[in-house]
Amino acid sequence: MFIWEALIQGPEGTPFEGGVFPAELRFPKDYPLAPPKMKFVTDMWHPNVYKNGEVCISILHAPGEDPMHYEQASERWSPIQSVEKILISVMSMLAEPNDESPANVDAARMWREKRADYEKIVRDNVRKSLGL
Repeated sequence: MFIWEALIQGPEGTPFEGGVFPAELRFPKDYPLAPPKMKFVTDMWHPNVYKNGEVCISILHAPGEDPMHYEQASERWSPIQSVEKILISVMSMLAEPNDESPANVDAARMWREKRADYEKIVRDNVRKSLGL
C-alpha cells in the first residue's frame, strides 16, 4: 500500500479560505482498479467528511452501480481518474457541500439550519490548521 501526504488549500470565498489542511491518500494494492481512500489528518467540520476525517465523495467510491441508487456509475471511481482530479473534487466539495447524503449528519444539519455557527467552527479549524 502506498500512502501519500497532501495539503489541501481552503478555497477562496469560502469559510475554509486561508486554511491549509493536511490529508493522506492511501492507495490499495489493486489501485488503479480500486479507488484510494482519503482522510484529513486535522480537524475538519464538513458534511462530506466523517468525524474520523475520512472523505466521502463519489469519485472515491468503488466503481459500478450505487446500491443505494444515489450516484450514477459515471460519478464513481474509474481507473482513468487521477490524483489531481481527486484533489480538485475535494476542493470543490469544501466549497459546495452535498448535504443530501452526508457523512457527518451534525455538520450537514448545522450547514443547512445554522450557517453562521457552521462557518464559525470552520474558521476556528482554519486557525488551528495554521497553528494560530
